[in-house]
Amino acid sequence: MSIILSIFLIGFLGYMIGGIKVHSMELGTAGVLLAALVFGHYGIVVPDIVREMGLVFFVTSIGFVAGPNFFRNFKQNAGSYMLIGVFMIISSALTCSLIIKLSGISPSLGVGLLTGALTSTPGLAAAIEAAGDYGYLASIGYGIAYPFGVISIVIFVQLIPKLLKADMTKERRLFKAAIDNAKTKSDLRSLYSFDSSGFYAVCMAVVLGILLGKVTIPLPGGARFSLGNSGGPLITGLILGHFGHIGPVNVSVKKTVLETFRELGLMLFLIGAGTKAGQGFVEVLKQYGLILFLYGAIMKIIPLLLGFYLSYKMLHLGLLNSLGAITGAITSTPALGVLIDLAETDDVASSYAATYPLALVSVVLASQFIIILFGN
Repeated sequence: MSIILSIFLIGFLGYMIGGIKVHSMELGTAGVLLAALVFGHYGIVVPDIVREMGLVFFVTSIGFVAGPNFFRNFKQNAGSYMLIGVFMIISSALTCSLIIKLSGISPSLGVGLLTGALTSTPGLAAAIEAAGDYGYLASIGYGIAYPFGVISIVIFVQLIPKLLKADMTKERRLFKAAIDNAKTKSDLRSLYSFDSSGFYAVCMAVVLGILLGKVTIPLPGGARFSLGNSGGPLITGLILGHFGHIGPVNVSVKKTVLETFRELGLMLFLIGAGTKAGQGFVEVLKQYGLILFLYGAIMKIIPLLLGFYLSYKMLHLGLLNSLGAITGAITSTPALGVLIDLAETDDVASSYAATYPLALVSVVLASQFIIILFGN
């Protein structure tokens, strides 16, 4: 079967699976991962470039979406966002380390479970790199934990407002008011545009982001940190999205273009990661058993509950602000999509982006340190 045919067939079947609703809940893009796992199990694997292209499309578009409000929103709640992002990753990483120690599973597999539970696509990329020859185990762990990771946060985002009996009209009004007060208006009509859609700006962000991602910082213990192809384009997307122009040149991107890149990118990444993980998926399950699903669930539930309590009860962020910050801390795009629909405004992406970069750094560091600590 040709690579192009495989990609679109997986996408076609995956979205069909993801669109099936059970009690008004659906998997969405996560259905693509399930389809990709099956295809990978039967020997269909797509090149790594497909996964990398998808990752770059995804994080760059998120940067542009969040950029206009990110820096002002972050300035208002910087300490809270930083604490939430780091706290949730540390709590999950400690849980992962404890499970590896007590259960005896492969550290690479455990880190894969961690990144899958957190639905962290950039985290998986870091885990694969850190694991070296054992990167396939990280992909398998990611594939095992990811479905529950997606479903749990999607349900959580929709369930919490109901449990709190929140007045969503009031919550939307409060959140929008805070964002609108932070906005500044700029006139982009007088600027020069190389193309009407903003593809030029996206390409610029990707080029600069990849160069930024190649900068490597040595860390104690032999670890190294770099933003990579996930963090670099996110940061440059945030910057270009925030300013909207470089001198007389317009670098804004149409919302419809960003939405398309975001969804296309996630689909391609899941197809690339899923088919590769599917190769050893069944064998690993036979070796370790269904207990792996439980390990992944524990790594997700603990930081989710602790993170929301910290954000909403202790730091007193608003409901939508708290939910946005939590989805960013676990880098969950499907949950962000649900939250945008719930909030009826794209502005919640600014809270997502506020915790996302620091959470990204924390996941990358946690993945490397766990593997250094326990070996492969």
